[in-house]
Amino acid sequence: MVVERLNHKWARAKLPKLGWVAFRWTRSLGGQVRSATVSRRNGHWFVSFLVDDGAVTPEHHAGAPVGIDRGVAVAATTSTGDFHDREFITPGEAERYRRLQHKLARAKKGSRNHARVRAAMNRTMGRVTARRAGFCAQSAHQLTTRHNVIVLEDLRTKNMTASASGTMDKPGKNVAQKRGLNRAILDKGWHRLELALRNAARYTGTEIVLVNAAYTSQTCNVCKVVDAKSRKSQAVFACTACGHQAHADVNAARNILNAAGLAVSACGDLGVGRSVKQEPSGPREAVPDQPVLAGIPRH
Repeated sequence: MVVERLNHKWARAKLPKLGWVAFRWTRSLGGQVRSATVSRRNGHWFVSFLVDDGAVTPEHHAGAPVGIDRGVAVAATTSTGDFHDREFITPGEAERYRRLQHKLARAKKGSRNHARVRAAMNRTMGRVTARRAGFCAQSAHQLTTRHNVIVLEDLRTKNMTASASGTMDKPGKNVAQKRGLNRAILDKGWHRLELALRNAARYTGTEIVLVNAAYTSQTCNVCKVVDAKSRKSQAVFACTACGHQAHADVNAARNILNAAGLAVSACGDLGVGRSVKQEPSGPREAVPDQPVLAGIPRH
């Protein structure tokens, strides 16, 4: 594979069956080129290169472990109380996309107008997808740089976002509500964030751990009592047993971290056991969770 830099803005690559192809130089390749892939998205052509950068996954990371709770209100909340989130679509884009959907419904399938409307919809969603990808990559870089172990819930996003419409013989229930939940889950990019974390972890040596997600949002991080009534709202957790109060997502993230055997107290200090700052509480009703270590290749 031959790649030549033409000037500050342009370069060219000699591709099999295509010959020399010019492309805009947006970043340094950073290594020896192994292969190239040409793709077309939203009316634009792209070329991506697979390079050997010679990087080796470090054997040791000096950071501290962290648990991450993924949600529909906030994309990712950490056990240390950090919130990672952003809006991927602007109100104007949402309104334009809604009008294009109505226009598409009126267009005749197979017509040029139908194709033009589809192309306009793809361009709008392409910008949204690019923002989501950028957010996941940036968040993954920050998290893997700071932490040596990242604990996530073992979520099957594909199964969680399956349609609830059912069949003609057995129609589903609460189909509209389930459709809205599916959109919210896919909009936050749960699976894309996990992939970005795995990719970034290869350069930092961070371990990615998956744990059982059962009852992490209903369990008190202090006394370990499970009660659905403790989850007062999307953002408020108030334990009915010991009275502990915290942000619901932060409480869940701490439970996720605990499920991997990496305890964090309500006071926020990490430790194997209970924090010396924490007063003893009542009876504990622990939820057994078995962590599953994700395979991170070592080079």
